Amino acid sequence: MRTDQNYDVIVVGGGHAGCEAASAAARLGCSVLLVTQNPSALARMSCNPAIGGLAKGHLVREMDALGGLMGRVTDRSAIQSRMLNRSKGPAVWSPRAQCDRRRYTEVMTAMIAATPGLEMAAGEAVRLILDGDRAAGIVTRAGEEYRGRRVILAGGTFWNGLIHIGEWSRPAGRIHEEPAVGLSDHLAALGLRRLRLKTGTPPRLDGRTIDFSRTDRQDSDPEPVWFSHPPPEERLPQVPCWLTSTNACTHEILRGGLDRSPLYTGRIQGIGPRYCPSIEDKIVRFTDKERHQLFLEPEGLDTDEYYINGFATSLPEDVQIAALRTVPGLEQVVVNRPGYAVEYDMFPADQLRPSLECRALEHLYLAGQVNGTSGYEEAAAQGFMAGVNAARSLHGRDPVVLGRNQAYIGVLMDDLITKVPEEPYRMFTSRAEFRLLLRQDNARQRLLDVAREIALQPDAEIQAVEASLQRQAQIRQVLERERVRVEDQCLPLAKYLRRPEVSLQGEAAYNLVSAELQTLVRWDPEAAFQAELEIKYDGYLTRQEANVEALRRLEALKLPESFDYARLKALSAEARQVLQQRKPATLGQASRIPGVRASDVTIIMVHLRRG
Repeated sequence: MRTDQNYDVIVVGGGHAGCEAASAAARLGCSVLLVTQNPSALARMSCNPAIGGLAKGHLVREMDALGGLMGRVTDRSAIQSRMLNRSKGPAVWSPRAQCDRRRYTEVMTAMIAATPGLEMAAGEAVRLILDGDRAAGIVTRAGEEYRGRRVILAGGTFWNGLIHIGEWSRPAGRIHEEPAVGLSDHLAALGLRRLRLKTGTPPRLDGRTIDFSRTDRQDSDPEPVWFSHPPPEERLPQVPCWLTSTNACTHEILRGGLDRSPLYTGRIQGIGPRYCPSIEDKIVRFTDKERHQLFLEPEGLDTDEYYINGFATSLPEDVQIAALRTVPGLEQVVVNRPGYAVEYDMFPADQLRPSLECRALEHLYLAGQVNGTSGYEEAAAQGFMAGVNAARSLHGRDPVVLGRNQAYIGVLMDDLITKVPEEPYRMFTSRAEFRLLLRQDNARQRLLDVAREIALQPDAEIQAVEASLQRQAQIRQVLERERVRVEDQCLPLAKYLRRPEVSLQGEAAYNLVSAELQTLVRWDPEAAFQAELEIKYDGYLTRQEANVEALRRLEALKLPESFDYARLKALSAEARQVLQQRKPATLGQASRIPGVRASDVTIIMVHLRRG
């Protein structure tokens, strides 16, 4: 540790957001201090030991394309990998990996430790050091002062964290880990708006007491599904997950415990995630469902512990055990640790600029669950962008702000700042209006220009993507040129590939094409797949590109923070109020704020053009 205790960037919180932020800023040439209560728990998986899944896998691939850590750490700790949604269109395919929980933290810790310019300190930040309206450092509970030119706060679920199991509760950020008390109150005292959210986690089960013969086995995909490029040379041993489900008896026991559920007795005040409800919430909200699917997921290669996905709960421990023992395969199960709910503080992201810098307190950035998201991937993406933008601010460069047409990361950030969800926000493919353009398979290619701008990727990776794009164009030319004989017809290959059941990856089509094209497909299957998709979805892609161009025109119209919306009397009263509060950066962003009408957008556009 340096003795002067002055840094370019201070990051508070060692979770997924904090690790990405600290790493990105340090690799961009900043001196960085990562302050965390428990340095041995970096990027600890508080809930399920998995990365990716629907839309979340897109976020991880995008971070990897830009130089983030999560994809690399995942591939080095994955014990099962699958591509989800293969039965649907490629736009919604999503990679997912089951990870070894302990190994994930070990790999992340090693990467953080090996980063030049990045130091770590154990401690709990309780307040900011301020220089007027600017953040200038932090003070810890032990009274240590660390000065930083930029400060990134990534406190996760620890800010005034309170966990609940039935009628029992205690302050904690995670089970057996103390909360962070003081910093949230300090920010609120400085005038930042604060809300209370809630999330939950399932029980952990002793796998030696599970009868897997009564469950359905789910294996990895035969071929590895990687998040990072280039991927590791080898993957860890792959293990199965197991599927089972609740039944009427389970539901009866759960209903019998509702009178002791903190969720239904009013003890939990925080707003929970709509799309990841607890098991007790499921049986109340979905009374027509006779069963709810459960996934038994291994916690690692060196443990017998299992995570039961789909059974998040804060019911009393005796109710949890009784209900679990009605589930096929769990009749004799031993619960190592009960499920619990955790309430925590968050600060709505409409108080931030698109760079994640706080509008009221310059040089202060917030990232992760403190901005209202749920999930490791959403947190990591914010942390990465906060680290990049804090570093660029120090270097006198404009922030990188991804658009909705560029990346799921852009959709995430835009939704947080314009739509201001007041419940834990989870990414879905349905949130992206340009999802056919934002596929998981083309993240490296579509974000190449941004990766060059950020400059975290090595030259070799940039050159590899450039070469892949050249091969993709070459394959597209061959596909447009060649003809094949099918069903006594001589068809252009491109027309044949537009049939939904036909693919270059399939043996029948592959055997019809020329030796030249076969060689190109073998050389770069990824480029061939993307060229094929361009042909299959040509009409849809053309329409989406037209919509993207309309969005670009709105995004090109910048709105200064000093813009006085109250002076535009032609605006609706609601629009004046929300625009004055939110201070959108562009007209495009303004158009997506609830309460702003199309007529309001036109009025602002006319005003801007008049100068």
